[in-house]
Amino acid sequence: MTQSISALFLDLGGVLLTNGWDHAGRERASKRFGLELDEMEERHRLTFDTYEVGKITLEQYLGRVVFFRKRSFSLDQFREFMFEQSKPFPHMMELVRGLKARYGLKIAVVSNEGRELTEYRIRRFALNEFIDFFISSCFVHFRKPDEDIFRIALDIAQTPADRVVYIEDRPMFVQVAQSLGITAIHHTGYAATRAKLAALGLPAAE
Repeated sequence: MTQSISALFLDLGGVLLTNGWDHAGRERASKRFGLELDEMEERHRLTFDTYEVGKITLEQYLGRVVFFRKRSFSLDQFREFMFEQSKPFPHMMELVRGLKARYGLKIAVVSNEGRELTEYRIRRFALNEFIDFFISSCFVHFRKPDEDIFRIALDIAQTPADRVVYIEDRPMFVQVAQSLGITAIHHTGYAATRAKLAALGLPAAE
């Protein structure tokens, strides 16, 4: 069978790893450090997009969201807690590694994440061992659902949209990718995504 798919694009949080800094993580942080969750959530909402597109540092983000008043804990302690929220999905990582090896696919992450968190996750889980490109919002200064982040990914991969499969856990972002001619899979779990990839001509090795 002729292999028509030559690149696999992936979201990071929710697909290969847990979300880096989501509401559940912030709720755990509020309990761990004795913070007022509603206040933190409001401040997060107002400034997190600016952090994700690489316009401010993690220290600046935390200065606006947590350290706008004196705390009994340090920025380093809080940042370490943030990083500890990242956990891998080993079956998904192994699936992607296997597909890359079997089909010679280009692998690209297309994600909304801040720089320090992205760089930590790449190092911690050795993602650059099997991912070729990281089109993260903090690097390219566009966030999903902006179509331009997908256009940049296509340009960097030098792959036509109709030869790309994108795996994403958020339905809106699936639809945006599809609007550009990319075949997109709504990721709800390992087994379902593996089956959908097989149906697209990318069966994993048994």
